[in-house]
Amino acid sequence: MRVVLISKALVVGAYQRKAEEIARLGVELTVLVPPSWRDRRGTQRAERLHTVGYELRTIPLLFNGAYHMHFYPTLVRELRELKPEVVHVDEEPYNLATLLGVRAARSVGAEPLFFTWQNLLRRYPPPFNWFERMVYRSCAVAIAGNAEAREVLVRKGYGGEIVVLPQFGVDPTIFRPQPEAGEEEGTQRRENNESLKRSSILTSQSDKFHIGYAGGLLPEKGLDLLLRACVGLEGDWRLTLVGSGEELEALRRLAVEGGIEDRVTLGVRLPSAEMPDFYRSLELLVLPSRTRPNWKEQFGRVLIEAMACGVPVLGSDSGEIPHVIGSAGVIFPEGDVEALRSQLLRLMQDRAARECLAAAGRERVLAQYTMAEIASQTVAAYTAVANGS
Repeated sequence: MRVVLISKALVVGAYQRKAEEIARLGVELTVLVPPSWRDRRGTQRAERLHTVGYELRTIPLLFNGAYHMHFYPTLVRELRELKPEVVHVDEEPYNLATLLGVRAARSVGAEPLFFTWQNLLRRYPPPFNWFERMVYRSCAVAIAGNAEAREVLVRKGYGGEIVVLPQFGVDPTIFRPQPEAGEEEGTQRRENNESLKRSSILTSQSDKFHIGYAGGLLPEKGLDLLLRACVGLEGDWRLTLVGSGEELEALRRLAVEGGIEDRVTLGVRLPSAEMPDFYRSLELLVLPSRTRPNWKEQFGRVLIEAMACGVPVLGSDSGEIPHVIGSAGVIFPEGDVEALRSQLLRLMQDRAARECLAAAGRERVLAQYTMAEIASQTVAAYTAVANGS
């Protein structure tokens, strides 16, 4: 089966393991990505980290950073050359890139499908609602990243088959707990450690209880709540926020106002290959997302990455977070600074609880969220599309 996967998300090297796993299952796969993608977190240039067994191509992108209006001007030419049977447009159905991708697929006789994270019932104005309806009519199968996204599709009138499946899993051989003393992980790990030392994440105050976050420094991620919870937090701790975004300077000011700037590291951005070592430097990962009128947490991939590395996780009850964590982590009411501070203090003081959560988190990832499992279910969706079932 020949498949073309069009995905700006796959500019991230760690995510490319999914493509390798899809190809390993016998799919003749080509992945098309832009040279880079810009959003509120900054610019992510296309990496080439996991490229075995399939072809990864960069193709031109117009209106980079325009979430709803970007598109690939050479896509039809690419598809005519590749002659796929299935085209997976890894985009929301109301985006121009999705509509044009679906039309391009149909023009070369391929069956299209799309992906959606949208877990809020939102009605879009023209032309986006037109894009959405046309994509719905053209695709017999859709992949929804969570159960609420599936319900949104149903309520908006999508009549095709819906597969509930996260966009990506994790590779548990890469995202894994800290090796035992003396265990050798090879040159790549040593190089990663050297890079992390240069960023001072592992070496600065390394004897302190290390709390971490990874992702966009954005208002909806609730990082101001995390900083406020850390103000007055008892004990010997430090906090590292890995990522970039529009809230960076506001968060720096908040740390200074709270008198905790010497314990907080901000504005560090790491290549995806170095994230496992960052997670392994933590005692606790926190995802304090807050729901907005136009957004709530759609998955929280950093949760499963940290869990796979044997790191306990603490998240708010926004959106999909409680379903991702299950009983393998701790949940607090979103926006509740006192509850967040209380859970931070409890977990700092209870090593046994952290160890239990770490083991449960790793087990949950192995059961539900490996890249191999996500790839297997994705290929099943491709097969259904190709067979017209």
